[in-house]
Amino acid sequence: MESKQRTIAKAISWQVVGLFGMVAIAWIFTGSLDTSLSVAVFSCLSGAVFFFVHERVWQRVHWGLKRPD
Repeated sequence: MESKQRTIAKAISWQVVGLFGMVAIAWIFTGSLDTSLSVAVFSCLSGAVFFFVHERVWQRVHWGLKRPD
């Protein structure tokens, strides 16, 4: 089992990798570094919000959960 600090570090590093990836992809499509940075930051922030909402909805779904014996 890993520590909470390691999990947080991994989550942050994954977001950084994703941010750079999104900048590169958006730059290819737009040709503008400013626009690609804006798209990447917006994508990162909106992704975090959508993930939070997704998790909250799934907390209400009981399918696939096992009850403790």
